[in-house]
Amino acid sequence: MRDLVDIGMGRTARRTYELDDISVVPSRRTRSSKDVSTAWQIDAYRFDAPILSHPTDALVSPESAIDLGRLGALGVINGEGLWARHRDVENKIDQLIDVATTDPDPRAAVRCLQELHRAPLDPELIGQAVARVREAGVTTSVRVSPQHAPELTPALLAAGVELLVVHGTIISAEHVAQVDRTTGEAGAPLNLKTFIADLDVPVIAGGVLDHHTALHLMRTGAAGVIVGYGSTAGSTTTGEVLGIGVPMATAIADAAAARRDYLDETGGRYVHVIADGDIHTSGDLIKAIACGADAAVLGTPLATAAQAPGRGWYWPSAAAHPDTPRGALLQVATDEDRPDLAQVLGGPSDDPYGELNLVGALRRAMAKAGYCDLKEFQKVGLSARA
Repeated sequence: MRDLVDIGMGRTARRTYELDDISVVPSRRTRSSKDVSTAWQIDAYRFDAPILSHPTDALVSPESAIDLGRLGALGVINGEGLWARHRDVENKIDQLIDVATTDPDPRAAVRCLQELHRAPLDPELIGQAVARVREAGVTTSVRVSPQHAPELTPALLAAGVELLVVHGTIISAEHVAQVDRTTGEAGAPLNLKTFIADLDVPVIAGGVLDHHTALHLMRTGAAGVIVGYGSTAGSTTTGEVLGIGVPMATAIADAAAARRDYLDETGGRYVHVIADGDIHTSGDLIKAIACGADAAVLGTPLATAAQAPGRGWYWPSAAAHPDTPRGALLQVATDEDRPDLAQVLGGPSDDPYGELNLVGALRRAMAKAGYCDLKEFQKVGLSARA
């Protein structure tokens, strides 16, 4: 039964929980961390770490996507970001960071980011970026918005994309309108079910925040459903701009329940739940998996890495929206203290706050609780603050 509370006369709200509100409860048994696997597989693609990057130019260039792939994670290129609009992306990012560093008004950096995104999309450019990753022998993944999915997907498929991510702040399986950014006029809505059925590559779609929407999105044929929208300290989606949000522990658990319902409904089709929000430390990653996620999208933790194109600065992909930006540029590390990406994911670590060795910490938590793989760990006991 849902826990409802009165918030006023005739108005109730559901009590929900953030990742910070819960903890993992160990069982009566333990294991060696050497006996634990953090691997997961979606469709034909297997990864040693249950980690995807947030699709932002601050984190993912073709080179950093290759680095992530070689470390067992998945780098997701923003198919509508700077790599799809400019040939000299490094110079454009330098220009953006210079504004963010020198101008005390955070809106100046957002305006600069918006200006850089006014350059037209060039499917050839993003195709070249995908081809570079494919040639390196790691799994290629690109994020497109519902608005531009039909336009960009043919070039992405021709370049060899292997996992397509259709990602927006909130996606509904029933109506995903296409809006022309220049005229502001809505075009024919994207039929996500037909779109996925016509593709030969698996599709990850999201974000969603509740059981009902997650179940509907699973019915479109998506291989994975993203829960959340990448909320970070730099995001303004929840409080300041749209006011939309469900605490991540509850949102993940609801989507995991939808996955079970869909598994029963279809007689065995498993759809992966991918958590995308408020995951800043290894503890957050551990609790997201414990709530039912198969993998998690990381933003700020990866932005600290020496290989991140943003040079210690992070911004969510929604920050560049032409008229409703939902995020600011956030400095998470300086050039002098940026660790190697391998250390962020696999250690060694001298950081006592869970910002390094994320995968190693996950493995150790699973071992301490007595579980040997991710699907088993989703059954771990949880405690919640009253």
